[in-house]
Amino acid sequence: MDWDKIVQLLVNGLTLGSVYALVALGFSMVYGILKLLNLAHGDVLMVGAFIGWGVLGWLGGAQDPSVAVWILLTLMVLAAMAGCGFLGVAIERFAYRPLRRAPRIAPLISALGVSFFIQNSVLLLFGANFRSYESFDLVDVEVGIHWGPLNVWILRIVVMASALAMMLGLWILVTRTKLGRAMRATAFDREAAAMMGIDVDRVIVKTFFIGSALAGAAGVLVGLVFGSINHFMGFGYGLKGFTAAVVGGIGSIPGAMFGGILIGLAEAFSVGYIEDVTFGRLGSAFSDLVVFLILIGFMLLRPQGIFGKKDVKKV
Repeated sequence: MDWDKIVQLLVNGLTLGSVYALVALGFSMVYGILKLLNLAHGDVLMVGAFIGWGVLGWLGGAQDPSVAVWILLTLMVLAAMAGCGFLGVAIERFAYRPLRRAPRIAPLISALGVSFFIQNSVLLLFGANFRSYESFDLVDVEVGIHWGPLNVWILRIVVMASALAMMLGLWILVTRTKLGRAMRATAFDREAAAMMGIDVDRVIVKTFFIGSALAGAAGVLVGLVFGSINHFMGFGYGLKGFTAAVVGGIGSIPGAMFGGILIGLAEAFSVGYIEDVTFGRLGSAFSDLVVFLILIGFMLLRPQGIFGKKDVKKV
């Protein structure tokens, strides 16, 4: 057994899974509150990646930044979170709120329209070319953990640590704060929460802001690890994040975290071992097949997900 390869694939899977978990958290938060699949969520991630790239260029680029690297990374993430948070609020206000009492198919179609609108707006503004984060110039590839079979580039450590910190922060927010209690009450019964004096519209707006901010941060983390971004990248990450949310139990925050890590590990190991069988030609293509087979399996055998609960039918 090749332990060096297993350890490296484990690191790759945890890195990918951290990103998918952040995306899945946004899906779960919105679905928990509105029972709505925000199909534009992956495109919010893409916008966050472009905001981070813009901040990187504005501050001198990766080769000669005008501030310390850690300040640069922090500003990139914060700018992406703020920009995507306000984008999420605008999406909720203009695309979803007018359809809140409409049949469920209407907001779903609206979400698809928003997704196409964001994709093509970025395409018109920036073109179809890939944009580079120049991550290898930003941080020395030799910096990180190198111990036996374990080789972890410093940016992968930053990605995993940042994602973990944001997930823990969200968990504390939802379980320990007044806003979190209002979110849980609204998710359980929106009408009853309103009668108890909770401003439901404000809670929904804050939920969209937080979920979209997490997607924006994930976009920057993707750019840092993989080095390049494009206008279509949100589609793939949105699908994987949705898969992670379903596997973990959509509407469940712990489920989104666990589902993201599980999907990331499944993708990394399938790429690593399928490439051996196909001589490196089909690993990436078959990794998507493995991920969506997992989704189909859960939909057939446990549609509520790992941490989800079956809906109680009231009569």
